[in-house]
Amino acid sequence: MFRSLYVAATGMVAQETKLDTISNNLANANTAGFKRQQAEFEDLVYQNIRTPGRIANGTSGPAGVQVGLGSRVVSTSRQFSQGSIQQTDNPLDIAIEGRGFMPVLKPDGDVVYTRAGNLRMDAQGQLVTAQGLPTEPPINIPQDAISVTIGPDGTVTAALPGQTQPTQLGQLQLATFPNPSGLQALGHNLYSASGSSGEPTLGSPGDRGRGTILQGAVEASNVEVVEEMIGMIRTQRAYEINSRVIQAADEMLRKATSMQ
Repeated sequence: MFRSLYVAATGMVAQETKLDTISNNLANANTAGFKRQQAEFEDLVYQNIRTPGRIANGTSGPAGVQVGLGSRVVSTSRQFSQGSIQQTDNPLDIAIEGRGFMPVLKPDGDVVYTRAGNLRMDAQGQLVTAQGLPTEPPINIPQDAISVTIGPDGTVTAALPGQTQPTQLGQLQLATFPNPSGLQALGHNLYSASGSSGEPTLGSPGDRGRGTILQGAVEASNVEVVEEMIGMIRTQRAYEINSRVIQAADEMLRKATSMQ
């Protein structure tokens, strides 16, 4: 049986996974804080028909005979480049300019992380994400607050009636990771730490290389639609070529078996 049938099949499966990744990137082109993914490939094992450098008939061949057995997707790495900053004029919206993730608290008590800064105030006056998850540490805004200010260092202050000086309500923290690409995506713009990402290091925005906070704006997705479209065309062509390899191998096999 021709190896090329199976080799081309692995290529088609790999290209399908790449197309899935591109599709997800395009679907989230307008998702605040979304970071694009990139499918990465590796070749599979090789069949050594003749090992390179093996001595045969008293001589050492300059090259061996190795037949590859295809490819596969080894990872879908996430690219954490800075997305464009979009002004919203909502005083509770924040954009992280630079490194760092904002910690938020899930209902089960686990701390997860996000780059999406479209914050809101819930019925109790707590600062929460669009999904209703409170920031960690929690920040409560008085119901009678006239205005809320979020500084570049994450300090949250509010102007209250009858007071000439703003009242400090808390400070947003940012977490950094030794390997952000190792974070596990949970959906809903959330990430959790993993063994590959390393443990988070919490600190104030602007401290030790962490990004700063920009109030009244959000970070847009870092997906470049044109780049994804080019990748989609290349993936389609690669898939088509692999399918033609299968057709060619099938035709050759049919001719071989029909010989009298």
